[in-house]
Amino acid sequence: MGTVMFFHLMQSAPADTLAINAPRALGQGWRVMVRGTDLAALEHLDAALWLKGGDDSFLPHGLEGGPHDADQPVLLGLGTPANGAKVLALVDGAGATDDEIAAMERVWVLFDGNDPDRLQSARGQWKAMTSAGHAAQYWSEETGRWEKKAESAAR
Repeated sequence: MGTVMFFHLMQSAPADTLAINAPRALGQGWRVMVRGTDLAALEHLDAALWLKGGDDSFLPHGLEGGPHDADQPVLLGLGTPANGAKVLALVDGAGATDDEIAAMERVWVLFDGNDPDRLQSARGQWKAMTSAGHAAQYWSEETGRWEKKAESAAR
C-alpha cells in the first residue's frame, strides 16, 4: 500500500504539478493514470501537458479511449487504470476506492486551493482516506514552494 499525497495548488495548475511529478514516477518504473470527472477538462489538461517543459522534457501521455491505452506511460481518463498504473492522480474532484488506493504506490490528489468547493472536497477525501487507514501527506505551495504541512501514518 502506497501513500496518498494531497497537493494544495495555490499558484500553479494541475498540469504544472503533473509535469514535475509524472516524470519522477516514470523514473521509478511506475505508470500514471490521471483520473478526472469531466472529459472536456481532461482534454484541456492533455493540451496543457503537451506544452509543458520544452524540448528536453517530453511527457509521453494520451487520452483514454485510444487503441494504445494499455501502452500509455501516462493515461488521462475517467475510468479505471487501463495502463497498469502504479500512480493514480485525481483531478477536478475525482475519487478512488479503498481497493484502488491499496493497489497503488502513490495516489496524488491535486486540488485548486482557491476554489472553496474543491478545498471542501479535498478535506472530505483526507478524512475518508485517513479514517480508512491509508498513509497520507498534505503538501501546500502557499509560500511559492512545496512544503509538507501534515502527515498521517498508515494504520
